Amino acid sequence: MVKILFVCLGNICRSPLAEGIFNHLALKKGLQNVLISRSAGTADYHIGEPADRRTIKVARKHGIEIHHAGSQLSENDFQEYDYIVAMDHSNYLNITRHPGYISSRAVVVMMRNFDTAASDLNVPDPYFGSMDGFERVYHMLMKANEGFIEFLVEKHHLNKTSGEQ
Repeated sequence: MVKILFVCLGNICRSPLAEGIFNHLALKKGLQNVLISRSAGTADYHIGEPADRRTIKVARKHGIEIHHAGSQLSENDFQEYDYIVAMDHSNYLNITRHPGYISSRAVVVMMRNFDTAASDLNVPDPYFGSMDGFERVYHMLMKANEGFIEFLVEKHHLNKTSGEQ
């Protein structure tokens, strides 16, 4: 089993959407038994809160249901997960400065590293913008997650049809 943790600042916009898209794609590809994901924030602003209503709305528009309670990145996450995926450079720095990173077994990567067409590795925070920003972020995360799953399938020799290694 490969475990992924998606991380943004507050864990109500980008990372829950990335998690929802990832889980949706894994299910469509029959990989739900070997690819598991969750999300967290680097800050403690929204612990226990649901995802932003606009995140839920844009996901639902694309056939993805998000059931989420905000959480904060913890020291245990660095041992529990195989990959910790940052939504932007600021989150990446916060993750790699976290005390848990020192003995981390997790590989820390940027989400858009897996989008070959991306000229900017940052997934912008849509929180202070309109629904258009959430829609744009959805498409960025969809493309990056498609590439990420392909990477995981190749790297970990996952069988796409049965979900077995």
